[in-house]
Amino acid sequence: MNNSLSFLAASPEYQSFRSTIAQRKITIDNTKDSWTIYDAGPRTVRCPLIFLPPASGSADVFFKQLVFLSSVGYRVISVEYPSYWTHVEWIEGFKKLLDTLQLDKVHLFGASLGGFLAQKVAESTHINPRIHSMILCNSFCDTSVFTHNAISSAFWLMPSFVLKRILLEGFNDQIVDKDVADSVDFMVERVEGMKRSQLASRLKLNCTDSYIEPQKLCDVNITIIDVFDESALSSTVKEEMYKCYPDSRKAHLKNGGNFPYLSRSIEVNLYIQIHMRQFVGSRWSAMASEFEGNIDDIQAELENQVGEDDENSSNE
Repeated sequence: MNNSLSFLAASPEYQSFRSTIAQRKITIDNTKDSWTIYDAGPRTVRCPLIFLPPASGSADVFFKQLVFLSSVGYRVISVEYPSYWTHVEWIEGFKKLLDTLQLDKVHLFGASLGGFLAQKVAESTHINPRIHSMILCNSFCDTSVFTHNAISSAFWLMPSFVLKRILLEGFNDQIVDKDVADSVDFMVERVEGMKRSQLASRLKLNCTDSYIEPQKLCDVNITIIDVFDESALSSTVKEEMYKCYPDSRKAHLKNGGNFPYLSRSIEVNLYIQIHMRQFVGSRWSAMASEFEGNIDDIQAELENQVGEDDENSSNE
């Protein structure tokens, strides 16, 4: 068995993340399982940006966002949830997590299933809002698009190797782009490290028939990030998202695969910065007030880095 780490897991940036940002375990309702979180940046911020991973991910998949955004003054929290078998259970668990962290209202960044769950919690709390804004990355608004809906009630019976195979189906293993390939390798490691109950419950959440009622999210500020190259989501699914949220900001990446927050982290960080800067100076800002004067410099530096990356790509 090959025990070597993937390129990203062995990188100095990831090792620095693990050594400088503490992992916390938070137990909700006195259950055996706990939420895993990384909480970075100024604790004075009371409306942070919370990251929700895809079905195949853990809390550390957003390490590139946590390292950068916390360094420029944002409070950012990445979470990994225990086994929940229904959307209602997950929503209740997430609300209790917010209560435990003493957070009344937050911003959410959700990737794939994480984006769907972000929409569900915003939908369920629309009368007494807990979600101020959302960034939805390669996400969806209706689970009926997935091929395993018919067997979702049987996931809890399946062995780990079958569940892993189902989760990895959407991963493209014929990738030329090195950064995209590295992101896939890193995510495969996350899947391999999951317990059977985690695998089964996430697939259940991903494939149980459910859809979003977008009229309940009309007061939530939304940015949609997606990629133009091959990903697990079809163009039909992406178009449906645009129809649900016609007033949302659209952020398109030329490429990046299923996990652009790993493979195209500078561009994703730029889009996060553009989304979050509209709240700077208000009570809903995720940035500590002493950093707000640097907001233009931060964005200009990200734009320069994106421009340099584009120039290097065109020269290759």
